[in-house]
Amino acid sequence: QVQLVESGGGLVQAGGSLRLSCAASGRTFDTYAMGWFRQAPGKERESIAAIRWNGAGTYYADSKQGRFIISRDNARNTVSLQMNSLKPEDTAVYYCAASSRYCASGYTCYLASTSYGYWGQGTQVTVSS
Repeated sequence: QVQLVESGGGLVQAGGSLRLSCAASGRTFDTYAMGWFRQAPGKERESIAAIRWNGAGTYYADSKQGRFIISRDNARNTVSLQMNSLKPEDTAVYYCAASSRYCASGYTCYLASTSYGYWGQGTQVTVSS
């Protein structure tokens, strides 16, 4: 129903920046939010940020705020994640996700992976020291 394709991953040195993009297609009209998550080898998936597809609202995991910025381009059905001051511990596969759930409370709900029903294939980000 909703197809998501991430791009922009790659190898970057510590302190550098990357901009990830997620192109959405399909039934995006009933999407309430898009989110970015990541998963490092041997670790659980963790939330990064989320943004309302239509209307106001951006949400960040506390540990990511300030370095990572989420944005959207509704005309292009694209959500981006600008990542600055990257650290080796940021190395992970980064996923975008789409949610059809409306979360009145915002923060807690949209940063939970269980709120998302559609996921992209992931893009690898490797940060060297």
